[in-house]
Amino acid sequence: MANKSALPTKKLYRELRTLPWLTLWQEEVPRFNQAPPEVRIQRVAVIRAVGAGLAENQQPDLKDTVRTWLLSLLQDPSEKIRRYAMAALPKIGAGRTEERELLALLQKKPIEREKKFLGQALNKIGGSATLDLIRSEGTQLSPLTEQRAKANLARQQKPSTIRLDVPLPEPTQTRIHLRCRTGIEPILSQEIKDSGALFRIMEIRPGLLTLAPTASFRLSDLFAFRCFSTLSFLLGTLPPSSGSAGEETLANLITSPLSRRILQAFTAGPIRYRLEFVAKGHQRGAILKVAQRAYTLCPDLLNDSREAPWVIEVQPSPGGDFVELRPRISPDPRFPYRLQDVPAASHPPLAAAMARLAGPYADETVWDPFCGSGLELIERVRLTGVSRILGTDLSPDATAAARANWAAALFPGIRADFVARDFREFTAIHNWGPASVSLMITNPPLGKRVPIPNLRGLLEELFAVATIALRPGGRLVWINPLRIKPPASSLRLEFQQTVDLGGFSCRLELLRKR
Repeated sequence: MANKSALPTKKLYRELRTLPWLTLWQEEVPRFNQAPPEVRIQRVAVIRAVGAGLAENQQPDLKDTVRTWLLSLLQDPSEKIRRYAMAALPKIGAGRTEERELLALLQKKPIEREKKFLGQALNKIGGSATLDLIRSEGTQLSPLTEQRAKANLARQQKPSTIRLDVPLPEPTQTRIHLRCRTGIEPILSQEIKDSGALFRIMEIRPGLLTLAPTASFRLSDLFAFRCFSTLSFLLGTLPPSSGSAGEETLANLITSPLSRRILQAFTAGPIRYRLEFVAKGHQRGAILKVAQRAYTLCPDLLNDSREAPWVIEVQPSPGGDFVELRPRISPDPRFPYRLQDVPAASHPPLAAAMARLAGPYADETVWDPFCGSGLELIERVRLTGVSRILGTDLSPDATAAARANWAAALFPGIRADFVARDFREFTAIHNWGPASVSLMITNPPLGKRVPIPNLRGLLEELFAVATIALRPGGRLVWINPLRIKPPASSLRLEFQQTVDLGGFSCRLELLRKR
C-alpha cells in the first residue's frame, strides 16, 4: 500500500474504508501501532475506519480484541488519538467497562474539547454509572447526557412497547391524522364511515384525513382500518418561520398534557421518543436544543434515537408545520401474514384499498394474474364472500411467497391455487376456464423498476384475457399505468381515481364486463 502518512485525515479515512476489513485490522493497525507519535497522529483515521468497519462487517470473534485495543488508546498521550478512540467505541457495541473508562477520563478534568467528545460518547453508551456521577456535586455534563444515559438504561433494562388494547382517557380533544397515498382518500373515508360512529372525519386533504373520536378508543380500533399508511396524533401546529421561538413551542407541545396522556396510556415501560423534521434534512442542532428543553420540562419523556417506540414528526404544512406523535410498531399489526415479499410488490394499504374497491360479494371466484406475494388476494378474502382464489405469476419465487403468505393468513375452507404461469395461458390451468372468474384484481408490472419491452401490448392482452375469464357482470380492479382504455364493447369503466404510487401517478380503476 502506498505511503498514506501525509494524506489529510478525511481522505485517508475514505481510502482505508475501501480496504477489506480484515486487511485493515491485520495490516494497517499494526503499522499504526508501530509508528512514531507524529505519524500516529497523521494516521488517526485508522481508528475511525476500524470502528466503522467492524460495525458493518460483523466480526464477532474479533470484537473483544478490537475493544481492548480501543480501550488502550484512551490512555494515549495524544488527545487527538484519545478522541478518535472515544468516537469509535460506541460503534462496536460498548458497555459498562467502556463507560467506566470514559468516566475515569472525565474525572481527570480534560480540556474542553476532549470533554465534549467524552460527553458525546457517554450520550451513546452511558448508563447507571454515568447517572451516579451526574447526580454527584460538581459534575458538568450536559442535561442531554443525563437524558441519554437514562434512555440507554431504560432500553437495556426494560424495553418499551406500544399497548394496542388500552383505552385512551379523556379522548374528546384528540385529533388523529391518517396519512395515505394521494388518491386513496375516498376509499379510506368510506372505510371509516362503514366502521361505525367511533371516529368522525373532520377534514380531508390530499393524502391526509383528520379524525376526531366520539368516545374512548384503543389503538387497535385505529389499526382496524387497513387503507392508511401511517397514523399519528396531532399535538399542535408550529407558526411559520418561528425560529428559536418555534423550538420552545415544539418542546412545549412534546411535553403538553395531551402528549403525556397519549404516551402514558399507550406505552408499557419508559417513554422514549425520537424527533424528526420531515422533508427538512438533518436538523441535529435543532433536535438537540428541543430535546434538552423538553427534558427540562418533563424528565419522564426521554429523547432516544435508537429503537424508540414513538416518533414525534414535524410535518410540513402550508399554514404552519404539524407536530405529530406517531407510534412505531413493526411489523405492522394489520398485516401479520406478510412473511415473504418480492421486488415491486404492492404496498399493503394499497392492496387493501383495491380489495375494498372491489366490494364484498357472495361466493366470489377471484384471480390475480400478476399475484406477486399475494397481498391483493388475501386482502380481498378478508372482506368475506370468497370461495376460491387463483394467483398466477411468471416468477416461481413470487408464487412461493404468495403461498407462504396465504398459509400464514389462515383462511381454512377456501380453495387457493398459486401457479407459476403466464396469465395468457389462463384457460390451460386445470379447472379454470372461460367465464369462471367473478373478480380479477391486480397490480400489474408498471415498467418503472423493471423495463417492460411492450407494456402497452401486455396491458391490451390483459383486457383481452379479462373478457374471456370474467363472467357477465364480473369486475376488473387494477392499477392502470398508461391510461389505456379497454375495447368499448367488452368492459365498462365504473370507477377511476388517480393515485400516487411513490413519485409517479397511475389510475386505480374498476371495470365491469358487459
